[in-house]
Order: sequence, then C-alpha cells, then structure tokens
Amino acid sequence: MEIRILRFDAVDSTNTSALRHAKQGADEGLVIIAGEQTVGRGRFGRNWYSAAGSGLYFSIILRPAISLTHLPLLTLMAGVAAHDALEEFVQDVDLKWVNDLLVRGLKIGGILAETTETARGLAVVIGIGINLRSSILPPELRQTATSIEKETGRQPDSSALEFTLIRYLSYFYHILGEDNGAAIIREEWIKRSSFANGKSVTVKTDGRILNGITDGLEADGALRLITGSGILTIRAGDVEMLRPAGDASGLMHGAD
Repeated sequence: MEIRILRFDAVDSTNTSALRHAKQGADEGLVIIAGEQTVGRGRFGRNWYSAAGSGLYFSIILRPAISLTHLPLLTLMAGVAAHDALEEFVQDVDLKWVNDLLVRGLKIGGILAETTETARGLAVVIGIGINLRSSILPPELRQTATSIEKETGRQPDSSALEFTLIRYLSYFYHILGEDNGAAIIREEWIKRSSFANGKSVTVKTDGRILNGITDGLEADGALRLITGSGILTIRAGDVEMLRPAGDASGLMHGAD
C-alpha cells in the first residue's frame, strides 16, 4: 500500500474528507490529517471533541480485497495497530470492544470505520482519533479521558505518532489480507484487550441493557457475551465495565 498524506489546519471531519476523496477515485493509502475538526464524529453520530492542538485526527482510505463478512474486522485491525503505535509512547494501553483505546481505564483514543460505494468499488475509511493533550479538554471530559501528555508528563511528538501509526496500520492491514489473516487479527486483538474474555460488563445494544461476561469474539469480530439467557452475539453497542464488578456466578444467573 502506497501512503500519500494530505494535511490540513482544519477540516469538518477527516473521515468526511476521506470519504469525499474516495468517491472521487482516490487510491488506497490516502491519509487525511488535520490539526482541528470542526464537526468531528464518533460512532452513532456522536460528537468527537477535536479542538486545535488537542489530538491526532487521522483517516485513511482502504480498498480491501477481503470477504464482506470480514469487513468488521477492519475496526479490530485498526485497534491493534493503534494499540501498538500508542505503546511506543505510553504504557498499559488497553482495547475495549469495539473501537476504544484506553489507558488506566480512561479513554485515550477511538476508531470510526465507514464505507462508501465508489466507481472503483467499495472503499473503507478508517478514522483514528488520539488525545495528545488533555489539559485543553473540557472539564466534563477530563474525568473519563486521558492523553499522551497526561500519561507521560511530556509534550507529545505528533509527527512521530503519525508515522508510527501508519507503519503499524500498513503491517496489520497486509496481514488481514492474507489467507488466514482474519483469524490472526482476531487473535492479536484478543491478546491486547482485557475486555476480550472474562470481563463483567454492561452492554447497551438495540435499546436493551445487558449484563454479562465477555467470552471472546465470533469469526466476524462480534463480541460473545455470556448472560443468564445463554451466549449472545453483540455486533453493535456500547460496552462498559461493571463497577463494582459482580462475581461470575451472580452475573451468570442475573437478568440480561
């Protein structure tokens, strides 16, 4: 994959910009990086705080030659890549299904994957936001978020983070395209996530709130959840660790 970078002082959203370029025929490997997003987006249309200087706002166009059933694994692939890139700058990075990057239980980054049909076929845009400085975050976010600056006590080198992230994305994207790539990406994600197995969690999905214990991933990257009603497959939703975590037997027989 040949990487080409377009840099902007500010855009509406790096994902929105990348989707526009994809529809115009841009090649795989085009990266959009902005110093600020005026309409930053997260999952389910949520706002993503994107003030100038506070984060890395990064999106890449992919044109994957993989099965449609494996497309959800692109988010997990990006999570693995972002995890390993971050670990070159901070310690104890964790992955929370499906798209959150955590340090000490606090959110340091997130991933948003979006698809669009183009004249050249399906394109996937992977957006990655990483908090560089939490000192300029709004007070309400400082309770649940952290940053490279906060974790290290040093000014983050955003250029070094960008190129480290590109290196890991290229590496794991290549693996995903191999014959056994889907299984490898699932395994690599599970290795890096404390949420993958045996974690007591609450999941908000399809208007329901479920309590259960995580039990690994399905072939397409969906989360398996053990509840009192049996094993459920979660393909979309918000996962939060139960605080305080109940014991396994209590959750196994509790209401879902």
